[in-house]
Amino acid sequence: MSGPPKGDQRRTALLESLDHHLHESSLDSINIADISRRAGVTRSAFYFYFENKAAAVAALSEEMYDEVFAAGAALVGQDGTPRWRVETTINGVFDAWERHEHLFRAMLEARAANPSVRELWDADRQSFVPPLAAMIDAERAAGHAPPGPDAAALATVLLELNDRALERLSLGGALPRAAHVEALVTIWLRTIYGTDDPTPGDPA
Repeated sequence: MSGPPKGDQRRTALLESLDHHLHESSLDSINIADISRRAGVTRSAFYFYFENKAAAVAALSEEMYDEVFAAGAALVGQDGTPRWRVETTINGVFDAWERHEHLFRAMLEARAANPSVRELWDADRQSFVPPLAAMIDAERAAGHAPPGPDAAALATVLLELNDRALERLSLGGALPRAAHVEALVTIWLRTIYGTDDPTPGDPA
């Protein structure tokens, strides 16, 4: 059985090289020559696959986004109490961040410098809005949550709060992870259910 095409091998080698360097340095301090050298390819090969470092970081972030999206499965599922679902999801998001903290910091740098990466970041976050909004609407329709503002607007703001908390942790904010998680869980529950200890079928 033949292995992956040579082009795929080169692209993978470049991404692995970038990931290695991001564990040790900021995105801004890494140069493309170093990435290419460690990957065993030329600088021109790097530009064949990626427009710039920011684009390479965006490609490297696909696994992180997949893990974050997987964490949301508990929230939109039917198992457990509302508190359990929210806690499980937010802890899953923070677990993914911890596994890829170096990459999240690089994405923050890339987002600030590159409009294309910023659009990708926003699009990835926006992809979470429809399932979350559908869950909120379903909880309201079932009588588990009280009526309230537009579900898509609530979902957007709640997801932005998660992003902001992860950004503060990445940049060395004063609060530890546990404090962020506890606060976010409370905000999510009170926003959706009107209470931080909702009982299924008993809206506040």
